[in-house]
Amino acid sequence: MKINGPNHSNFNPYQKQMNKQDEVKQPLKQQQDKVEISSAGKALQDSGKTNETRQNYINEIKSQVENGNYKVDHQRTAGNIVDFFSDKK
Repeated sequence: MKINGPNHSNFNPYQKQMNKQDEVKQPLKQQQDKVEISSAGKALQDSGKTNETRQNYINEIKSQVENGNYKVDHQRTAGNIVDFFSDKK
């Protein structure tokens, strides 16, 4: 026995619901994420780079340490530590 009512040849009760879900998802697919870096963030990014004079100073100290000629000024070091922790500049 074959039971076919009118217009049941391509009937899918969930098709309308599926079409609605596709319509809702389409605008979401078209949106793209965007990242913007603030000027403060750019400044922090640039501050990580060493400039040439600082690099020369570091290389000079490294060579002095390797040769055994580097002398530590204990008074100056202690003063800088105290100034750092007491917020003096």
